[in-house]
Amino acid sequence: MKPIGPLMWEHRLIEKMLGHLMRHIDKAETDKKINPIIIDTAVDFIRMYADRTHHGKEEEILFRNLAQKELTAELKKTMQELFDEHVWGRKTTAQIVAAKEAFLSGEEGKLGEIIRLTRELGSFYPKHIEKEDKHFFYPCQEYFSKDEQEKMLTQFWEFDRKMIHEKYNKVVEDYSRL
Repeated sequence: MKPIGPLMWEHRLIEKMLGHLMRHIDKAETDKKINPIIIDTAVDFIRMYADRTHHGKEEEILFRNLAQKELTAELKKTMQELFDEHVWGRKTTAQIVAAKEAFLSGEEGKLGEIIRLTRELGSFYPKHIEKEDKHFFYPCQEYFSKDEQEKMLTQFWEFDRKMIHEKYNKVVEDYSRL
């Protein structure tokens, strides 16, 4: 298996979650109310799975390894765009959280902001995923030998293995501050 396999599987799960989130946002817009638990669950998924787990493997393993190669100018440009898009996704997710908190504190006008930002995120991810799947992952694999690809795949599995501990160490740390 090539290292892009697990990354593409992760994309499919992200797409499913976004589909569920967009249906909730459609309902929220119609009903003029939002379920904060659904937003919190989606934010946790985006932060921990899409960003920390998935983007973490891309940035900390794939991009790092690619940075050591003599890439074409186009592939370098695409890699920087992908990194910048990851940053944009983090900022937008944080804005959704801030808008949700303000809404729950009584700022009813924030509902529109939650809907708008979530739709932006829901519109962003399919384009981002398509760029990675169709225009980045396959060409970048040409830069790695079979051994390098196997090593990267092992690094991906190790990265995933550590994620549950990272998440729950943070939960305990945050809980201790309550």
